[in-house]
Amino acid sequence: MLFIGIQLVKVCIMEIKEIFEKMEYGPAPESKELANKWFDSHDRQFNLYIDGKWVIPKDEKYFETINPSNKEVMAKIAEAGKEDVNAAVTAAKTALPHWIALGGHGRARYLYAISRQIQKNSRLFAVLESMDNGKPIRESRDIDIPLVARHFLAHAGWAQLIDDQLSEYEPLGVVGAIIPWNFPLLIFAWKVAPALAAGNTVVIKPAKLTSITAILFAEICETIGLPPGVFNLTTGSGSKTGSYIADHPDVAKITFTGSTEVGRILRRQIAGSGKKITLELGGKSPVIIFEDADLDSSIEGIVDAIWFNQGQVCCAGSRLLVQESVADKVIEKIKARIDTLRVGDPLDKAIDIGAVVDKQQWETIDRYVKIGEEEGGIKWQPSSKCPSDGYYYPPTLFTNVSSTSTIVIEEIFGPVLTAMSFRTPAEAVELANNSRYGLASSVWTENINLALDIAPKIKAGVVWINCHNLFDAAAGFGGYKESGFGREGGIEGIWDFLRPKWEAEFTNEPQKIPLNEVEDDQTDVSIPSIDKTAKMYIGGKQVRPDQGYSLTISNPQGKVVGEVGFGNRKDIRNAVEAAHKDKKWLFMKGHNRAQVIYYIAENIIYRADEFIQRIIDVTGCTKEFAKKEVNLSIKRIYYYAAMADKYDGGVHNTPFRNVTLAMKEPIGVMGICCPEEYPLLGFVSTVIPAITMGNRVIVIPSEKYPLLATDFYQVLETSDVPDGTINIVTGKRDELAKVLANHDDVDCIWYWGSKEMCKTIEYDAAENMKRTWLNYGKYRDWMKAKHSKGEEFLRKATEIKNIWVPYGE
Repeated sequence: MLFIGIQLVKVCIMEIKEIFEKMEYGPAPESKELANKWFDSHDRQFNLYIDGKWVIPKDEKYFETINPSNKEVMAKIAEAGKEDVNAAVTAAKTALPHWIALGGHGRARYLYAISRQIQKNSRLFAVLESMDNGKPIRESRDIDIPLVARHFLAHAGWAQLIDDQLSEYEPLGVVGAIIPWNFPLLIFAWKVAPALAAGNTVVIKPAKLTSITAILFAEICETIGLPPGVFNLTTGSGSKTGSYIADHPDVAKITFTGSTEVGRILRRQIAGSGKKITLELGGKSPVIIFEDADLDSSIEGIVDAIWFNQGQVCCAGSRLLVQESVADKVIEKIKARIDTLRVGDPLDKAIDIGAVVDKQQWETIDRYVKIGEEEGGIKWQPSSKCPSDGYYYPPTLFTNVSSTSTIVIEEIFGPVLTAMSFRTPAEAVELANNSRYGLASSVWTENINLALDIAPKIKAGVVWINCHNLFDAAAGFGGYKESGFGREGGIEGIWDFLRPKWEAEFTNEPQKIPLNEVEDDQTDVSIPSIDKTAKMYIGGKQVRPDQGYSLTISNPQGKVVGEVGFGNRKDIRNAVEAAHKDKKWLFMKGHNRAQVIYYIAENIIYRADEFIQRIIDVTGCTKEFAKKEVNLSIKRIYYYAAMADKYDGGVHNTPFRNVTLAMKEPIGVMGICCPEEYPLLGFVSTVIPAITMGNRVIVIPSEKYPLLATDFYQVLETSDVPDGTINIVTGKRDELAKVLANHDDVDCIWYWGSKEMCKTIEYDAAENMKRTWLNYGKYRDWMKAKHSKGEEFLRKATEIKNIWVPYGE
């Protein structure tokens, strides 16, 4: 009997297994009854939300919003014109003092209330999001909306803590936020929550294609009694409504997520205005699979990386790099897995891939797929057909592509994966970084040593290990290179909505220095008895300028004190090349950098009298003042030497079974245009914090007083500074600054000079999205520590990379 029973159990198990293998998924539709009731309660027409009231647009223009899954019109939405935007900004500006005065605790209570209302209405938000955007209900219900609530709850915490932990900082003012269509409410939360927590007021423009959940959000602001004007909703197009927001003189900051092309336009539009800007732009993120990876888990990771939200994700893992030894096996597994993916109605809980957002996006994806075939790529798509009543595109895999293939280079923003192989870890890193983008990446391996070796080498703002597309309010998200700059989430996201209170102390004129009260002919100028033109300093060597010209340097009394090289474009090019060759400083540990920087200070101490006399010679200042500048320069170098191994990263407390490492990394190659005043202190205060963090720099010293910089390189030659770490090009500062701004291999520019030149630099820097830190014609007092020393300088010299390392089962 026992034997018969065992046999019956085996038969049952086999039958159940067979049923599971052969059964087809039936539909599991999510009800849209409440969503339709909500639409109907507004007569399927929505107005603008300005100053706590729903208002008709001045031009009385409306546009239709379409459900991409069935092409049906869901509602008409107001289109904000210039007058409407003006009214919204005025309301936000008027509300600002009260919102700031409310204090961190008061703001925290409102943010908490918003979070609770999102949780209470989570199903309605999720259904509306899927109807509006086309994403599967499982994603909007289980990922997007819970994360939205999480962001407001987390930033309620930041609002509560801000008065204590960031007391030396203040809100920027009115924030203009421009939202994309791929994560309409989630990215909305990434921008609104930290802006409000920091004490700013907001004028927001959701994507024209997906405005519905932003409208529902405005309604919950009414429900909780958010003060009028704190949050203002101006729906409309990016080219008009978004542009009006960016142009408005009372908007202090723009935060934008979207394509690199539009981000470039926006940055140029506000160039020179002094507006702060955060840009989270395009991506072409690599998924790197090593031969020792758990391949089945990796396949699921690939599905999540590229086919999540139909591939309409800025950090989508659209480039698969797989180790050659397992490449064929991985490709076959991907094909088999694609065949099981279900494409269909976004409100069906049993589907994996919904509809792309509209016809134009469908056509863009299809155009790239055709280009991929024309260029020799081998396309693979599942045998199942997509529904014909909406904008559905099948999951697509391309093999036989190269690093120069269009579909490997360009962001497609659709469900298209390209696959390439590599042999060694070094080749994997080279292929991964072979992109103008640098938003995200994932690394798949069972070898934690390999994973943590590769992750820091990838030029991306986020690296996931054995996972992809994990997000949380506690961890910053943002990119390197043309994927934009700034971070959203975590403390790094809060910084982008604050400014130091001491910025209000900056002046329109430089600080005056005390001059020697002696007759011109009695001024003691240390002029060498023979002609000596100071050379430039490039790649650790003193070099003559390319064009063979020099500039005469005179003191305030008009007496010649020396000559320096007249640098040009080729000198800058040589300096940039030398900086990129210097890998020693880049990979040197903080402790070792500290020793070198201490050594620089030590060698200046030995030559302090020479520097004091040089400052007197070129500026005409008193000996007491020159001595103060030299001593303060030495003290400042000591400070940054001390910080070289103490300005640490952190571990973010994300609610997953993982360690999320926030690594502070050097930006790369930086151009630094020193202030004119304080020739030694200005040089030290800007150059030393940059190299402290591991950057290599091209320095344009003070145009009036460059001899302090050329004296300084004699210190560098005896201080164990690697060749190429600091490169000094003398000449016309603004001419050289423009060359730096246009150089694609320069990653960042700091500039202290005229407001007009700040505009030029910001405009030109938009081409490759280099970071900039500009003074917009305002002057710091470089003798004041809070103006010119501290962690603000180190933050501006670093990028934050978040590395997600899961643990446990």
